[in-house]
Amino acid sequence: MAVAARRGQCRGARRAHPRPKECAAVAESGTNAGPSRRTILTASLVGTSIEWYDYYIFGTAAALVFGTLFYPQFSPAAGTIAAFGTFAMGFIARPLGAALFGHFGDRLGRKSMLVITLVITGGATFCIGLLPTYGAIGLGAPLLLVGLRLLQGLAVGGEWGGAVLIATEHAEPRQRAFYGSFAQFGVPIGVLTSNLAFLAVSGMPDDSFTTWGWRIPFLLSIVLIVVGILVRARLQDTHDFAEVKQREGVSKMPFGELVRTQPRNLVLSCLASIAPPATGYMVIVYMLNYGTQAAGFSRPTLLTLILLSTLVWIVAIVFAAVAADRYGAKKIYVLGALTAVIWPFPMFALVDTGNWVAAGIAFFVAAIVQGIMSGAQGGLFTELFDARFRYSGISIAYQMGGMIGGALTPIVATSLYAATGSSGPLALYLTALCAVTLVTVLGLRTRTALTAAKPAPAD
Repeated sequence: MAVAARRGQCRGARRAHPRPKECAAVAESGTNAGPSRRTILTASLVGTSIEWYDYYIFGTAAALVFGTLFYPQFSPAAGTIAAFGTFAMGFIARPLGAALFGHFGDRLGRKSMLVITLVITGGATFCIGLLPTYGAIGLGAPLLLVGLRLLQGLAVGGEWGGAVLIATEHAEPRQRAFYGSFAQFGVPIGVLTSNLAFLAVSGMPDDSFTTWGWRIPFLLSIVLIVVGILVRARLQDTHDFAEVKQREGVSKMPFGELVRTQPRNLVLSCLASIAPPATGYMVIVYMLNYGTQAAGFSRPTLLTLILLSTLVWIVAIVFAAVAADRYGAKKIYVLGALTAVIWPFPMFALVDTGNWVAAGIAFFVAAIVQGIMSGAQGGLFTELFDARFRYSGISIAYQMGGMIGGALTPIVATSLYAATGSSGPLALYLTALCAVTLVTVLGLRTRTALTAAKPAPAD
């Protein structure tokens, strides 16, 4: 009890003096001092990186081979649309996963949900690598592919919210965006590693690549999952969740309480989440198809440019997160949404030149646009909802935006180009989606983050 009381005093002391010596000793002496900062950030980063690697290799395969292997009865364009439709099934499942895992994450804790989602996503990804194609078992092949994609989407739907909260709810209020950015790194790192995996096999002869080479990135997932589970096993649940259990008790129906008490923020945050995935999936998924067929780029060239752009994306997240903690997460997110509205037309104009330097500039600026919003998003969304239903709130908002912005974008873009033969309608569509985000984020109402101090994790 004495140790606990001294910890309470130290939390108050940290408001005026950063990490006084006495408090550091208390943090080290207690058995419940909690995971270290390194453990928290590593678990958030590694876990989300693996989850998004699993998720994005499906998108890459959908653009490159799934149309031919699983939908050969269609024309090339229709087969590509069908493959992107299967890709979109994961987005349809993501809000369901957000509601499911958000419910249990708000009732049972953040950590357990993070381990479960990792196992489900990795298992489904590994099984996709073993799937027979349409030529082997007919209609059963695309049906199995859709089923496994739904499992991926269900698990990923619960991943992001838990990964953000396990970081931000361990952070001081003025460090929430920075801590939350480590979960956001998982997206570009997942893109980077998935593209590296496909780049490694993309130089194979076409027959070998379509027969077995595409399976390798999926089968590698099993090794990554083991690593992720070992890292996340060291986590403990957050102070915010423990405080809810102690003071108020967990909500019996988090989603119902969320809808009843904060419907405005829920709807607006869903719409405010559209622009980042819309911009991202236009580049990392659709551009693999558009760039090879319409702009004349080779597959390895596009994969390399997208790979390099993810490095820019990561750097942009860091700077945006630091700026969000200093100037306010909402202001930085608005800035990112504004740039997202402006960039689609110049981006397509640069890609249409067929010049790899121009295309690289297009992708790099798009990565900065995404990074600005991603760096602020974790901190912003944590401030929107009460801790009793926060896992449900941020998960549903993020995944609904992902479904609207990510699932539909490759399908609509493919259809628009097939109908018009021009990139103008594609750019207009992306601009319109990003404009929705710009308008709705302005209406978000954040909670006062400084009303309660949060404990700093031990180093």
